[in-house]
Amino acid sequence: MATRLLLLADTHVPTRARVLPKAVLLAASDADLIVHAGDWVDAAVLDELSALGPVLGVWGNNDGADLRSRLPEVARAEIEGVRIAVVHETGPAVGRETRMDAAFPDTDLLVFGHSHIPWDTVTPRGLRLLNPGSPTDRRRQPACTLMTATLADGGIHDVRRHEVSRAPGR
Repeated sequence: MATRLLLLADTHVPTRARVLPKAVLLAASDADLIVHAGDWVDAAVLDELSALGPVLGVWGNNDGADLRSRLPEVARAEIEGVRIAVVHETGPAVGRETRMDAAFPDTDLLVFGHSHIPWDTVTPRGLRLLNPGSPTDRRRQPACTLMTATLADGGIHDVRRHEVSRAPGR
């Protein structure tokens, strides 16, 4: 069996975009699990994505009490034999792999956000670090982004970064 993941972070609705882009809603509808690494900003985004499928998410530094009361700071799950953790912030890029190896010793995949910068590396211990970027605020990146991946047979497969048009989904 395989589980298709949609990886999101830093949606910042309604501050960076009024609504989720159409590409996000389509990808969410195709996913078996939506993973969101925080900075939703509006709890309505959590509700909208939850209506499309199961969500594994955390709160970020821009999320208020409404989201913090519904989401953990760190989320964990084991899916298809892959131990997943989700957190919003991992600190500076320099030394990230070593810090995350120490902070998440029993994890195979760590999904994080905060920087809006896509990231895909493997730590010395073998922990896969993925930051999908932001589908609504590209900051210094050439495009807004999200990621997809597949979990199967204890492994992380088909990790892809997708550029996202900010065309609204509603």
